[in-house]
Amino acid sequence: MSAIRLLVLGAVRQHGRAHGYQVRGDLEYWGAHEWSNAKPGSIYHALKQMAKQGLLRAHEIAPSTAGGPPRTEYEITEHGTAEYFKLLRQSLTAYDQKPDLLTTGLGFMVDLGREEALGLLEQRVRSIEEWRATVVEDYLPEDGPQQLGHIGEIMNFWVHSADTGAQWTRDLIERIRAGAYTFAGEGAPFVGVLPDDETG
Repeated sequence: MSAIRLLVLGAVRQHGRAHGYQVRGDLEYWGAHEWSNAKPGSIYHALKQMAKQGLLRAHEIAPSTAGGPPRTEYEITEHGTAEYFKLLRQSLTAYDQKPDLLTTGLGFMVDLGREEALGLLEQRVRSIEEWRATVVEDYLPEDGPQQLGHIGEIMNFWVHSADTGAQWTRDLIERIRAGAYTFAGEGAPFVGVLPDDETG
C-alpha cells in the first residue's frame, strides 16, 4: 500500500473539491514531502491516475489567468470514498508497514468514529504482539543480541521496535479513550490541518 493514495484521497476529501495545487499545498503544509513519497510529481500523477480509476472525478474549470491550460479540480467519488476508508483502516492496523503509512493514517483517523478508531488501534497492538511472539521463538531478548552474533542485533531491533510500537499505540488508545480529539460525528472537525485554517 502506498501512502500517496491515502494522502491524496484524504486531502481532496477534506476540501470537497480541490485542484492539484491545493492538494500539494496541503501535503506540504503537513510536511508530507519530508516523511513520505508525496513529491509534486507524484501528487499530480496520483490525481490523474485515480481519476482514470474512478476514485476521483475531474472537472475542468476556467483557464489559468497566467494563460496556461485549464485548471482541473478533483472531487472524490463514492468509489474513492470507499477506497479512502479501506486504506485508512489498513494504515491503522498493519504493523509491518513503512512509517509513512501509519503517519498518514494518524492524520486522518478522526474521519472514523471514536469506537472504530479504538478498535483498529487495539487490533494493531494485537498484531504487534503476535509478531513479537514469532521473533522470540528463536531469540531470547534477556540473553542479549550477542547470542546470535551480530545478526542478533536485527532481532534485538525487532523486539525493541515491537515493544515501543505497542506501548506507543496503547498510550494513544488511552488518550482517545479519555476524550482526546474530535472524531466523526462528535462535532466540528479540527481545521488546523488546512493552510491558514482554510475549511473544505
